[in-house]
Amino acid sequence: MGSLAEELMNELNCETAFTIPVFGGIPVPESVVATWIIMAFLVVASLYLTRNLQIVPTGKRQVFVESCVTFLQDFFTGIFGEHGKRYVPYLGTVLLFIGCANLIGLFGIKPPTKDLNVTAGLAVMSIVLIEYAGIHQKGVKGWVKSFAEPMPIITPINILEIFIKPLSLCMRLFGNVLGAFVVMELIKIIVPAVIPVAFSLYFDIFDGLIQAYVFVFLTALFIKEAIE
Repeated sequence: MGSLAEELMNELNCETAFTIPVFGGIPVPESVVATWIIMAFLVVASLYLTRNLQIVPTGKRQVFVESCVTFLQDFFTGIFGEHGKRYVPYLGTVLLFIGCANLIGLFGIKPPTKDLNVTAGLAVMSIVLIEYAGIHQKGVKGWVKSFAEPMPIITPINILEIFIKPLSLCMRLFGNVLGAFVVMELIKIIVPAVIPVAFSLYFDIFDGLIQAYVFVFLTALFIKEAIE
């Protein structure tokens, strides 16, 4: 049992991939390297999919891209209306990044979302956008006054929500990804034959995509709340 726990802890640790030999050595963790890989993949895929676009699409590639973009715009606009349409590109980008981050484990790379620093960074980015959306829609005075709604007595609670929301987004994503990772590693260690394949279809693929959807869906709901 001790060796099992030790092996599992080794898998959970986010180790340093390499060290940049400047300023006394800058350690680069595995999660950062995985993030760079995902970023490079998304950039290359974007360049390929948006190459030689036409006003009237004739190729299947452009039709596919436009269908995906239209679906995302309609989906998010249906949540927060036309006023929040400017935030669709960010939400779509985060959706793609988290989806790829959760699926990268299929290629033997530790998901960067297993690192609390990565999920915390995503949550902070989202909450900054949410508060910006409120200021942009209501103005600074209106945004400040909104903390006293529906009654001034709950102002401290509304202020506390600024810190609760990113914590909720961060821990929900980190906890679910980490939990799925732990379960899969335990299954692989205890029953290393056929059973892990079936569970992998759920934990590595379906659950990973669901967590990406939940993160951006909650962010969209918070934006809706901020701009109402």
